[in-house]
Amino acid sequence: MLAKLPPVDDPRVLVGTSTADDAGVYLLDEDRGLVFTTDFFTPIVDDARDFGRIAAANALSDVYAMGGKPLIALNLMCFPDGEIPFDIMAEIIAGGQEKLGEAGALPLGGHSVSDRELKYGLAVVGTVDPGRIVTNAGARPGDTLVLTKPIGTGVMTTALKNEALETPALARVTELMLRLNRDASEAMLDAGAHAATDITGFGLAGHALEMAQASEVTLEIDVASVPLIEGALEAARNGHVPGGLFTNHHYVKPRTTITSRAESFRLQLMYDPQTSGGLLTALEPDAVEGFLAAVSERGHDEAREIGRVIETGDRPLRLV
Repeated sequence: MLAKLPPVDDPRVLVGTSTADDAGVYLLDEDRGLVFTTDFFTPIVDDARDFGRIAAANALSDVYAMGGKPLIALNLMCFPDGEIPFDIMAEIIAGGQEKLGEAGALPLGGHSVSDRELKYGLAVVGTVDPGRIVTNAGARPGDTLVLTKPIGTGVMTTALKNEALETPALARVTELMLRLNRDASEAMLDAGAHAATDITGFGLAGHALEMAQASEVTLEIDVASVPLIEGALEAARNGHVPGGLFTNHHYVKPRTTITSRAESFRLQLMYDPQTSGGLLTALEPDAVEGFLAAVSERGHDEAREIGRVIETGDRPLRLV
């Protein structure tokens, strides 16, 4: 679809659509870049306020992935008119506003439309130092790959829709989706990360592929090292698989070399669409220990080294 559009050719556009990055960046002046992004989706949990919080955390994540700080946001709401009480929609927006407050960003209104299916999210504006923008196009051969959150939100929330997710498991996956990537973003800037992307709807493999293609390298991911949310593997084994997983696999497979001997369900999770997932960062090997210690000190103990960046191979992604 985007290939049919003319490219935006303006020197003030520091990050556009050419590398499929997380957000656009526009140069305001020599000291400030403007980060702009948007995301919205259908409910993935039953609690209205938690849905609003998660949707906001997910939208804010794109700014953090670029090394930026969110400033302001607009609400985006689609709702089935007459079918859902306004109190429920107000609760969703209140959840979003609560998460914005945690991020230090301000809600300035928004827009709503009548639609057959409920959807909610945000358009977010932030700022970034033009000299410290972290894109998905900077990964270098020799870099180490670190993932800051475990994966599996897609299969877990599908299990919830199928009424097969117990309360403790729901609490675990909700807590992870509610967690802002702010601490991980600050830590990656301190560690001098070469590249980063947040793991959302295209899954770990899909976003890793985008980073590899944008950076003109090959990303090699050790499947056994990828952290999984407790219960995610069981959900996959029990068939609670979202449709987006198969779409991601269909797109990524022709561009991937697979030598991993991991069980098929663990491999399947590499394509699992995530909501408010963690950051995938490419760092100098010497910076990894300090980065992991920094995020752990902030209470994020799930970050793991999951692979490396190598010279361009036959295919841009390897699952080993």
